[in-house]
Amino acid sequence: MKRILAILGILLLLFVGYIWFFYFRGRKTRDNGPKPKPIAVSKHTPAFNSSADALLTAYYDLAESFVNWDTDLVNKQAAVLKTALDSLKVADLQKDTIIYETSLLFLENAKTETNNILQQPGLDKKKAALNNLTDNLRTLLITVKYDQAKVYYQECPMAFDNGQTPGYWLSPAKEVRNPYMGTKHPEYKDKMLECGGPKDTINFIQADTTQQK
Repeated sequence: MKRILAILGILLLLFVGYIWFFYFRGRKTRDNGPKPKPIAVSKHTPAFNSSADALLTAYYDLAESFVNWDTDLVNKQAAVLKTALDSLKVADLQKDTIIYETSLLFLENAKTETNNILQQPGLDKKKAALNNLTDNLRTLLITVKYDQAKVYYQECPMAFDNGQTPGYWLSPAKEVRNPYMGTKHPEYKDKMLECGGPKDTINFIQADTTQQK
């Protein structure tokens, strides 16, 4: 009897070991690290996205030139932005008539304000044009639902009227480099460079969850 019980005990241990081995081995095989992230997709054509990215890059460079209070560089970057605005593949939006026609309005306004930056001799008036330009570009991006990257809508609470009126700009990051106060402000020097912060975020990035396994 003891011999039979010993044999049964051995068989039980072998059975438990078999279950343990294949269960945990299977779990280890299935655990191949973090799940793949959804692939970002766009509703727009590659040509439109490329031209929109170029436009934003030109705008960001323009804003940075204001940070440095460099009038010559501001004019140079405004000229680059003007070319980028002219090159925006807005015709790719024609399949949606309302979006296309609305975007044309804000695009033309942005072109006008870019020309104002080029034509105004004083930096203060150029900054006023930058503020108007920002408003029109922000509305344009929202209208077309730009979905290639986050865009931060930043606010300077004391940009105009001796610190009484806010001004706005677009940024690819949360970090503040204030183009209205900059690094060479006549009163504050560079101490107000980080004044302000994100007021809103433009984010229409979509993910294709069908690519997940």
